[in-house]
Amino acid sequence: MRPSVVLLGFVFGSTAAICFGLFGILIVFLVLRSEHPQLRGEFPFLVTSLGLFLALTLLAGLSFYGQLRVAAWRRAPIGALLVALGAVGWWYWPR
Repeated sequence: MRPSVVLLGFVFGSTAAICFGLFGILIVFLVLRSEHPQLRGEFPFLVTSLGLFLALTLLAGLSFYGQLRVAAWRRAPIGALLVALGAVGWWYWPR
């Protein structure tokens, strides 16, 4: 197995785990929103984070699959993944 496949596997697994965790938090927010109105202020940030990491997970999965199969189109999703990782890093960088 090539090192690039292993690295993409790490990225894919990490983004999928974060996405799964955010989805679990979303369910908790939906269940508790009537009892805890202060959660409503955090809801838009949670949905934004879930969307960002869902997109990262999809790009990482596509990149992983393309690199694993040595597909001719594999460079495009890897490039998009690198740009998306940079964008998410910029989004979360403390200001």
